[in-house]
Amino acid sequence: MISAPITLYGVSLASRLMLGTSQYPSPAILAAAVRASGAEIVTVSLRRESARLKEGQDFWRLIRDLGARVLPNTAGCHSVKEAVTTAKMAREVFGTPWVKLEVIGEADTLQPDVFGLVEAARILSDDGFEVFPYTTEDLVVAERLLAAGCKVLMPWGAPIGSGRGLNNVFGLRALRAHFPDIPLIVDAGLGVPSHAAAAMELGLDGVLINTAVAKAGDPVVMARAFGQAVEAGRAAFLAGPMPPRDMAAPSTPVLGRAILS
Repeated sequence: MISAPITLYGVSLASRLMLGTSQYPSPAILAAAVRASGAEIVTVSLRRESARLKEGQDFWRLIRDLGARVLPNTAGCHSVKEAVTTAKMAREVFGTPWVKLEVIGEADTLQPDVFGLVEAARILSDDGFEVFPYTTEDLVVAERLLAAGCKVLMPWGAPIGSGRGLNNVFGLRALRAHFPDIPLIVDAGLGVPSHAAAAMELGLDGVLINTAVAKAGDPVVMARAFGQAVEAGRAAFLAGPMPPRDMAAPSTPVLGRAILS
């Protein structure tokens, strides 16, 4: 790995890519994609683990065999009570205090309900959870989430599954500037590896990808591409990108050129 490890709630990780585990064509392709990506964290829905006919048990066995750290999520929850209850059940099932907290407030965009999110984050943090909140890029909401006990923020890039990339670069830059020491993981809306590289070039700390990999023509190749893009973007940020200019600047010196008459 080019960059230094990232530390999340005291856990050091070499990879800055997280991978979702839903919508893959088969368990074998999911496993191959996780390995190809180099991801050390995978998100898992409690609903998947609780599926009928032992499907959930087989899925959980596959995840454990990958050796990745599990980040349970509260996907599909639309209220504080539902999210908190789901998180507590996930802690029992997966044996981890980590939870990716989602409280959805709007059906068409799946935008987080930031008011419910802050409330649920406070309840779970007080109960010993280590919360990864799926949030917007709003600075005030970020402050409230940190005050509620969160030590990681997961701002969206665009609506979940949209593949639109980074809809609000200014907002993400502002988050990075205001919270230089808080891990920021872009979650949702990234569609191609260049989106992930762009997020990393802004100085953000990692990305979470699901649909863009799972729905690709070749999920394994796409997973590998995202892993490479995250590394490239992080390396570019650390190298110090040149600032953009409004006017051209010659790359070849004018001084000393031949004069023809």
